Amino acid sequence: MPDLFEALPSVAELKYALTLAATWWQIGILVSGILLALLIGQWLQPRLQPAIAPGGASGLRRTAMRTGMLVTVPLILWLWLVGTSALLRHAKGQTTEILHLAVLLVGTLALIRMGVFVLRHSFSPGSKLKAWEGVMTVSIWGIVALHILGWLPYVEQLLDDYAVTLGKVRISIYTIISFALSIALLVLLALWLSGAIKSLVGRSQALDENLKIAVTKLTKFLLLALAVLVAMVTAGIDLTALAVFGGALGVGLGLGLQRIVSNFVSGIILSFEGSVQPGNVISVGQTFGVVKELHARYMVVRNRDGMDILIPNENLITMEIINWSYSDRNVRFRLPLQISYADDPELALALMEKSALETERVLHDPAPAARLMGFGDSGINLELHVWVNDPENGVNNVRSDVYRRIWSEFRDAGITMPYPQREIHIKPAPDTALASGIPGSRPGSGRGRTPAAEEDPAG
Repeated sequence: MPDLFEALPSVAELKYALTLAATWWQIGILVSGILLALLIGQWLQPRLQPAIAPGGASGLRRTAMRTGMLVTVPLILWLWLVGTSALLRHAKGQTTEILHLAVLLVGTLALIRMGVFVLRHSFSPGSKLKAWEGVMTVSIWGIVALHILGWLPYVEQLLDDYAVTLGKVRISIYTIISFALSIALLVLLALWLSGAIKSLVGRSQALDENLKIAVTKLTKFLLLALAVLVAMVTAGIDLTALAVFGGALGVGLGLGLQRIVSNFVSGIILSFEGSVQPGNVISVGQTFGVVKELHARYMVVRNRDGMDILIPNENLITMEIINWSYSDRNVRFRLPLQISYADDPELALALMEKSALETERVLHDPAPAARLMGFGDSGINLELHVWVNDPENGVNNVRSDVYRRIWSEFRDAGITMPYPQREIHIKPAPDTALASGIPGSRPGSGRGRTPAAEEDPAG
């Protein structure tokens, strides 16, 4: 293949071209068009800005207007070049090779700029690809520009000459750049397809939420893996040379990445099982809240304090989970209390049920039920069972409301809640100290006593 410098114009050809009036006409038109496009673009953009501001246009119209604003200068320059080149050809019959190349280069720049913006915007307005938007535009346009100028084969040959051979694998600068560009474009395409599939599956009425999440996760993973493989084949990388790397990667997954893989597999299992779904109210350890999102590695649970807690999927597989809304959203909780032995338990039970029925969010079916649970040391043990069907809104607030109503009803009815009572009986100790001759003597001691006379054995 010829060298790159052989494809470039020689010095003699450049000198001859610069002596032609048509060359200077075209250069002048190109420079004046650039200046004109910059001036008009600076004048138009502040006036078009209110049209795309929040509260103005929306949807596809806003996207189209934003896309047009991004390519205002290239479009104006392209129109100028197309018009002036047509005038030169028809009016003066001059050659317009330079303007023809400029028209192609500027037109492709505008198209690529619009295409990259629309592709990035199709993911999400705040996509992380926004930071790479300019790099992608310049990279793609650079390759297209080299093709238009006819220099692309020579540049490929030049980059391929600089290579390093590792065993049977040859890695060149061209291979690296080709792989990077291929994987960037294919990953973007894979992400776009996975987003489209996610949107399509999300509108399905035949699939439940967990199956939708599982399908979108697996689809995204398979598309990304396929994109990497296709990029490697496109770049000319021998896949058989990756056997050693694959073995090393397997060891790394077994040692350093085992928790990540475990969380990923646990996420897929949870998605297919359907044991935990978005909207469920769960308790995991000390965490109580509503499941907001299921991800490949973790689950997002929002607690009653408004904090989003990220729980690894592995914990949901290995730990005990209390799902308050697994098969039925109705949840029952207990409210224990005591009344005095001097009060009527039947009246207290009736007032407890009445207080529960008057409390907001407490269900009437199943109805609240008050029970006498036993007789304690200080009073009669009662317990109220109430049901709610919206545990994501909390249960302690309902508990507090029911207790406040019971307190008010008991106070009006004269029912008292006892405090702990204890009876202490004090028994006096035996008065043994007075029997001794000396104060302070111990019982049974011989201190202070007069020895008794010894009996005469003969008498």
